[in-house]
Amino acid sequence: MLETTPGEPLAFDTLGLDPTLLLGVADRGFSQTTPIQTAVLPIIREGRDLVACAETGTGKTAAFVLPILDRLLRHATAEADGAPPVSPPTLLPATKVLVLTPTRELAAQVDDDVQGFAYHAGISSMAVYGGVPMDPQTRALAAGVPVVVATPGRLTDHMRSGSASFSGLEVLVLDEADRMLDMGFWPDVRRIVDALPRARQTLLFSATMPDEVMRFATAIMRDPAFVQIGRPNAAARTITHTVEHVPAGQKTDWLVRFLREEDGAILVFVRTKRGAEQLARVLAGRRIRATALHADRSQRERMAAVEGFRSGQFRVLVATDIAARGLDIDGITHVVNYDVPHSSNAYVHRVGRTGRALSTGTALTLVSPGEEHALRAVTERIRLAG
Repeated sequence: MLETTPGEPLAFDTLGLDPTLLLGVADRGFSQTTPIQTAVLPIIREGRDLVACAETGTGKTAAFVLPILDRLLRHATAEADGAPPVSPPTLLPATKVLVLTPTRELAAQVDDDVQGFAYHAGISSMAVYGGVPMDPQTRALAAGVPVVVATPGRLTDHMRSGSASFSGLEVLVLDEADRMLDMGFWPDVRRIVDALPRARQTLLFSATMPDEVMRFATAIMRDPAFVQIGRPNAAARTITHTVEHVPAGQKTDWLVRFLREEDGAILVFVRTKRGAEQLARVLAGRRIRATALHADRSQRERMAAVEGFRSGQFRVLVATDIAARGLDIDGITHVVNYDVPHSSNAYVHRVGRTGRALSTGTALTLVSPGEEHALRAVTERIRLAG
């Protein structure tokens, strides 16, 4: 069982972090820790292995990025071989940290967080994922960029070709571990972990904790600490849940009326790639600024869709479940399940794109008569209002 650790907020400038990191924290507008950050920061800084389970949108990325960067800075200073400390210290050319994530979008966003927090610290990082040329990634891996954020599939390709070496690795992070299991990446994850040095710190973060993930975690870790914040396998308390019963043929018209009445950024989930493309096209044709995000779009198109949604160019993002994890955009007011998700876990990850941190949000699920059975499967563990 995971231990529930509530965690009280603390001011970041009281945590003893390197001053260059505090500048990055201030740049990003952070002042106090979230409960998961309060709970795990001291554990990670002690060098202990960790299994952490927390609701989506609670600040898990900063919870591991900040203490890891602080560790790199302290070690770099200690390895200066007696020379006077420099600010920032120069890191040796070797990969010290590997973060594995399930999707390209999450890899890009974690890498962006690393670069933001480390902006004043002189620590470089790189995201390694598919859909883009391998050569620039190969050169960066060969040069020994200190922090690598990667998806399992593309990293496995690099390791097979011999372009990635992690002999100097100190920290491994498995981010969104349950999603990597759901997406079929577990064999790649196992192969990657088996190739890494055993003398390392291992951190596993997840919103839910399936038995297979727990078994794997305990098998690859040394006396790990266990932290759970909030309810396991549950949506955040900041989200209001509503169900609307709408015939399948009337869902689009109902959604158009809803979008014209509501303001703010709205994320709409559908089941298929074709459905996402078609619905986004219909909405755009009705003068609603919408775009689609799914696996058949090129990496450039996907990044353009995410950035367009983030900037407000598009008010509506129609996505498949590929975006249910890792899409961290401030100000998403509503998540609409145009199609009922296939499981309660999928529901949690979808609606977790709203109501993040201290914000509130609304999750709206459209249910046709043929989806009543699917809704019952979802609500076995999640109570929906409506």
